[in-house]
Amino acid sequence: MPPASPIVTIRAAHTTDLPEITAIYAHHVLHGCASFEIEAPTVEEMTRRMETLRARDFPYLVAEQDGSVIGYAYAGPYHPRIAYRDTVEDSIYLSPDAAGRGIGTALLGALIAECVARGFRQMMALVGDSANLPSIRLHERHGFRTVGTLQSVGYKFGRWLDVVLLQCELGSGDRTPPNRP
Repeated sequence: MPPASPIVTIRAAHTTDLPEITAIYAHHVLHGCASFEIEAPTVEEMTRRMETLRARDFPYLVAEQDGSVIGYAYAGPYHPRIAYRDTVEDSIYLSPDAAGRGIGTALLGALIAECVARGFRQMMALVGDSANLPSIRLHERHGFRTVGTLQSVGYKFGRWLDVVLLQCELGSGDRTPPNRP
């Protein structure tokens, strides 16, 4: 019988998680195309970003295993104009050794549930690099559908990158008026 997998807990992020969150994100900034940032932000900048989202009641979650953060996900505003207030954009990042173990699935499922509970109606995913099939497939498994591709809108690591737009209806979607302030 194979050994039991260590338990992964999905929970609300705390400011004490920010050094690990920052390290995970830095890896993706410096080595991947999911983020179009070129320079990895500092812990102080990541703290500012988290506090800005939490002050507006957006969910920010981590996946923790054996006391270490191995991934995180959050929702933020899709667009700053007021008519978009019921639509969020998701972000999910995993430590390199956490990929392919179902942790992204758990994080995205929990993030969607948190957004539904807060009354959001649509979730957008902007997947950097159309070759990022694991992220596209992850979103599709959660009910997202591709609604477009922005071609060659980013330039990183010496090549042009697309952004794949995916959308998922949350709660009652557009069948009833929003009930958030």
